[in-house]
Amino acid sequence: MKTKISFILLSLVFSVFAKYSLADYPIVSQRFLADPGALVYNGRVYIYCSNDDDNPMDRRGGYQMQTIVCISSSDLKNWTDHGVVFRVPGGASWANRSWAPSPAERDGKFFLYFGNSGNGIGVAMADNPLGPFKDPIGKALIETSTPGVMPAKNMWLFDPMAFIDDDGQAYLYFGGNGDDNVRAIKLNRDMISVDGPAIKLTAPNFFEAAWVHKHNGTYYFSYSTTPRAQMRIDYMTSDNPISGFTYGGVVSMQPPSNNNNNHQAIFKLGDNWYQAYHNRIVAMESDIPPVYKRNICVDKINHNADGTIDTMKNTVNGLKQLKYLDPYERVEAETFSTQSGIETQSCEKGGMMMTDINTGDYVKVSGVDFGRGCKKFKASVSSASGGGSIEIRTGGVDGKLLGVCRVENTGGMQNWKMLSEKIKKVKGVHDLFFVFNSDEGPFNIDWWQFSN
Repeated sequence: MKTKISFILLSLVFSVFAKYSLADYPIVSQRFLADPGALVYNGRVYIYCSNDDDNPMDRRGGYQMQTIVCISSSDLKNWTDHGVVFRVPGGASWANRSWAPSPAERDGKFFLYFGNSGNGIGVAMADNPLGPFKDPIGKALIETSTPGVMPAKNMWLFDPMAFIDDDGQAYLYFGGNGDDNVRAIKLNRDMISVDGPAIKLTAPNFFEAAWVHKHNGTYYFSYSTTPRAQMRIDYMTSDNPISGFTYGGVVSMQPPSNNNNNHQAIFKLGDNWYQAYHNRIVAMESDIPPVYKRNICVDKINHNADGTIDTMKNTVNGLKQLKYLDPYERVEAETFSTQSGIETQSCEKGGMMMTDINTGDYVKVSGVDFGRGCKKFKASVSSASGGGSIEIRTGGVDGKLLGVCRVENTGGMQNWKMLSEKIKKVKGVHDLFFVFNSDEGPFNIDWWQFSN
């Protein structure tokens, strides 16, 4: 994203954002992301998103997303920005849009299902959850000509959701813009072809955002309701994945600071269930037209013994950190819980980096476990100018100063040098802050690590 987003936290508009300071709301504030789809894999949740950075700032610009971005976390506080993992038409030559992705994993392969605007559904495949994803069939997987899709009145053919049942059967749910416009279709084992015609389902006030999860033998079909029904996330339940659904209630109300379309992804990580969703608070509080600039949030949901779901409460900082971050392992710089003034972008040597770092910018890394203590810090940095410095602090941007790491000119923004600095001994669990100063121009950070 070329236009810097400085969200909350001691920025020039600190007073506006004070109530959100040092909170995980939203979970990623350096990007505009929306329409989450979640995959839990090897103890980590990967959330794939429509990339609203593709959309113009103009209120009349429209949804023009052509890329999908992935973010991930194992603790639900610190999120890693993996950047763009799929794009059209490069990854699918027949498509010109990539909306509302849904991921799945099977037999060591990873799949992304996406909407080509509202005009068809595609599938892309990769060997790992971070892609790059490529279209394996050279055409749309679901079209209006797919048996069972039609007849339908004003059908929106998008918002796919892939669900693999306990017996191994995979399904794809999709559709929009009408109570009778819900469709489900069986997928073959290869996940890139369908088995039989689409099956018609009905949901009251169905608008978009089909999603299915299973808990204690019950299938939950959740979806966004129409504007007339407040664009809530409602749900239906059944003992069968493609029939017998009855209305259950409300998963969540229209999110605060949204007032527009709604989209959810429900996932289980550890022992708890969560819902990822989008709102528009970053744009609203940054005085950016918010219609096409959304951001991702996550909150916990609860299933009751009788099979109902408690209506979710939207929180600013309501999630418990699932585990502490280990600073003795290499940590990608684009992993943090909160930021101010930071951008992330692809690195020429691969992966992502924290970039365009200037004086006053900072990041917070939540719940870092230093154990019995460490005395050294190192980081991979680059600068084409005089560089600056990294203040290493705990507890806050003005918290205890552990040390200062000087960044010199490395000969270019993609010429990397590892810096090492002795610091004051720190032990136990702390929130870690990197506060940046830039003397003669911005600099980049690829990764960091502590040692004894």
